Amino acid sequence: MDPRSLHKISYGLYLISSRSGSRPNAQIANAIFQVTSDPKILAVSINKDNYTHGFIEESGVFTVHALSKKTPMDFIRNFGFNSGRDRDKFENVDYNIGVTGSPLIKENCVAYMEAKVIDNMNVGSHTIFVGKIKDAKVLIKDPPMTYDYYRMKKGGVSPKNAPTYYREEDEKLIDRTGMYECRVCGYVYDPARGIPDQGIDPGTVFEDLPKNWRCPGCGANKRIFVKL
Repeated sequence: MDPRSLHKISYGLYLISSRSGSRPNAQIANAIFQVTSDPKILAVSINKDNYTHGFIEESGVFTVHALSKKTPMDFIRNFGFNSGRDRDKFENVDYNIGVTGSPLIKENCVAYMEAKVIDNMNVGSHTIFVGKIKDAKVLIKDPPMTYDYYRMKKGGVSPKNAPTYYREEDEKLIDRTGMYECRVCGYVYDPARGIPDQGIDPGTVFEDLPKNWRCPGCGANKRIFVKL
């Protein structure tokens, strides 16, 4: 089985926020889908180990933000590769409080949908929260970022707790010729893909990357990478 075939499933890239009392938290997620149109119901898959999972369980609310294609990697790293247990992700981030009490992030978001949890499903490592939309708004006219665009154009990777993260047994099936891995965050540079969003064309070998090039996943220096 080729696990990369799963990347052909269409996803978006979203910011999911919730609250614990008055404290906000948010994370990056891609497993979001609309369940029905009348009433308007969404479902989101959240890893049980994620800090945001507990916030949604406690408050019973969450907000889905569709991210713009222009969203910088620093913004995605802040919400996708850090835990709210260790740092305040909302420091220096502009946001309001919505009708459900959930935080509404203004930066880099094309739209938001606030939802109240009406059901949930235990699926092992994750919980699927089903929510009825209470408020929604288009913020800007920019096109939303797809998961494919995030991976192929921005060089993005999946955090370990994401539903789409490669497991150890999947990794063994991938041809790793010419690939280099960041020892800090695990991001893998694949010369076959390059990073078109950074002007790095497919076919560019790691040795030809600029000396000041930094890891798209965590910002680490090029010298941190090791050959696979």
